[in-house]
Amino acid sequence: MKTVVIAPRGKMGSAIVRVAAERADLRLVAAVGAPGAAYIGRDLGEVALLGRPLGVPVTDDLETAVAVCDVIIDFSAKEMAPAVIAAALRHGKALVCGTTALGEAVRAQLEAASARIPVMHAANTSRMVFVLNRMLAMAASALGDKADVEILDLHDRRKLDAPSGTALELGETVARARGTALESVAIYGRRGQGVREDGAIAFHALRAGDVPSSHIVFLGGLGERLELTHHAYNMDCFAHGACDCAAFLAGQGPGLYTVADVFA
Repeated sequence: MKTVVIAPRGKMGSAIVRVAAERADLRLVAAVGAPGAAYIGRDLGEVALLGRPLGVPVTDDLETAVAVCDVIIDFSAKEMAPAVIAAALRHGKALVCGTTALGEAVRAQLEAASARIPVMHAANTSRMVFVLNRMLAMAASALGDKADVEILDLHDRRKLDAPSGTALELGETVARARGTALESVAIYGRRGQGVREDGAIAFHALRAGDVPSSHIVFLGGLGERLELTHHAYNMDCFAHGACDCAAFLAGQGPGLYTVADVFA
């Protein structure tokens, strides 16, 4: 598949370039950076710190780049997502969107686009995080209201959204298993005095240094505790998953797909 990567200088974008460049089923044809960025016009291999040229330009012309591809992989900032979705729709291209904290309006835009093109929205593209979610669903279903659930996510100091998209996805998994809506039971952080609310799903976000990603779900019972944990040592696990998702969309019809369609 002819592939365009959005934001190739970012942590995820550069990792995706490194992984995609080694795959036989994906061919990098362009990358799109922010308008006016210093690296516009340079070779993608140089921009992504690959250590070798790829003969692929980095441009700020979204329309031209999208026109020549089969699939777009976008892990850029949420501000860029609406334009990327609109371009994918205009040109009839498949889209993997890993951008988090999109908001209701952009999520609705993604869902509407999926009626005409293949779309995958994935808060986390790690195969092991997918397995973590499956394990958590089983644990939450078995334990019900007999466990207090606290979710901690640790990321680097530059991460913008808190809680992380993955932490919220884990919370949704617990809420579904309990038959409730996350927004009705979620609490964020804790201070002051007062006992824990029954049935609450609590989120705590740590931001420090250059930590790639860690998520810990605590299921606290009486006299015992279960912890489900995922640690990422670098961004490669997410990049491999994102490329797997892009390859999966080859030949798929319009629809809103999830990582479960790829990893299950």
